[in-house]
Amino acid sequence: MIANESATKRILPWLVAVAFFMEMLDTTILNTAVPTIATALGVAPLAMKSVLSSYSLSLAVFIPISGWVADKYGTRAVFTSAIALFTLGSTLCGLVNDIHLLVLCRVIQGCGGAMMVPVGRLTLVRTFAKGELVRAMSFVSIPALVGPMLGPLAGGLIVGLHWRLIFFVNIPIGLLGLLFVHRFLPDYRAGRVDPLDFVGLVLFGSGIALLSYVLEIFGEHTLGPSEITGLLVVSAVLLVAYARHAQTTEHPLLRMGLFRVRTFRLAVIGSFITRLGAGGMPFLLPLLYQIGLGYSPIESGLLIVPQSVTAILLKFSIPRILSRVGYRAVLVANTIAMGSIMALFATIGHATGVWLIVVEAAAFGFFSSLQYTSMNTLTFADVDERSASMGSTIASTMQQMSMSFGIATASLATALFIPRTTSASATMISGVHKAFVALGALTILSALVFTRLRRNDGDNVAHHDEPTAHA
Repeated sequence: MIANESATKRILPWLVAVAFFMEMLDTTILNTAVPTIATALGVAPLAMKSVLSSYSLSLAVFIPISGWVADKYGTRAVFTSAIALFTLGSTLCGLVNDIHLLVLCRVIQGCGGAMMVPVGRLTLVRTFAKGELVRAMSFVSIPALVGPMLGPLAGGLIVGLHWRLIFFVNIPIGLLGLLFVHRFLPDYRAGRVDPLDFVGLVLFGSGIALLSYVLEIFGEHTLGPSEITGLLVVSAVLLVAYARHAQTTEHPLLRMGLFRVRTFRLAVIGSFITRLGAGGMPFLLPLLYQIGLGYSPIESGLLIVPQSVTAILLKFSIPRILSRVGYRAVLVANTIAMGSIMALFATIGHATGVWLIVVEAAAFGFFSSLQYTSMNTLTFADVDERSASMGSTIASTMQQMSMSFGIATASLATALFIPRTTSASATMISGVHKAFVALGALTILSALVFTRLRRNDGDNVAHHDEPTAHA
């Protein structure tokens, strides 16, 4: 039996926030444990990239259908199933002893995660009046900042006990969530539901999954140049076929017509390229700190924490910065600064003081926070209210794709500089240093996209948000 409206409004933001926290924590907690899990499974650390990217890729494939599934089957049933599936995937991840099975279980986790947060947000929108929604959404956004801060540290602490506990920690949270969802989550569903674009889902999902696979195996010499080229061609054909299909079908999976909106197009494309570079940092940093420099998992996690601390501290200053400087100037200059800081990590070695590593990590967190918030808010600057939901779906899907591809890009960069079978400290440090420079250069390259913005682009969003900086 569902509780009364007052109790629902008190508990619902917590339910969505906990779901968001589980997803964000699971995205970051594994990074610190990569070297330890690789040793336990008997694989090279670079081989763990598929375990990390498969989760983000699964989110990218299934996020587009989350709204349709919720409208069709009801928010309570879908949210319950999402938590159950995520918890099941977590349990299975902690039980397997093979990296290929671990990848499969991470995909199961991603299927659940893809439904949790979007459906949770949809439930908030339908429960709270517009005057109450801002406060509810702000509360739910807190885990997005706390999760990345606690993830690396929690991963370092837990892996010291046993790496399997990293996955088992989700079990009690998930079971408790199921109990509260059954009691407090409202059940909304649409009266009329458009047919699911199944053809689009197959074309789009197959295309990006194949492309991600090619990026992962590139440089491993498991396939020859002709096979790699053939897979790339097939992937390109699938994605082009989806683009043509989306233009002709009445209810496409992702409405590509939104890319005609200039600020939306530049924000999404610029964000995608930026994250291709920056998305590989969580994969590279534990390799540098643990295998290269010999730090423990806990010490490695602590060295990553300053990134999230500065990101949280900057959060309330960003609207004021955007209002005074403007999106174009901020994104062009900040993208260059962010890429330069990434390349600067290539100077970290055995002789580098911990204080300098902390300063570099804090600087990276500062510029990353400004970058991501600027890109995310610019995305909706000129998108009308009717298209906001689809715009959010496309932006979220592209973001998860770029995170998955970012890990693959980082792995590709390291594969070019590090022999796959080595775990030597000096070789690892040298290879990761070169990867930092390569990813930093790729990030700086995305500044070219933002130069196409106009000086007043996003002013309506920046000036509208400015008063909230003081709230």
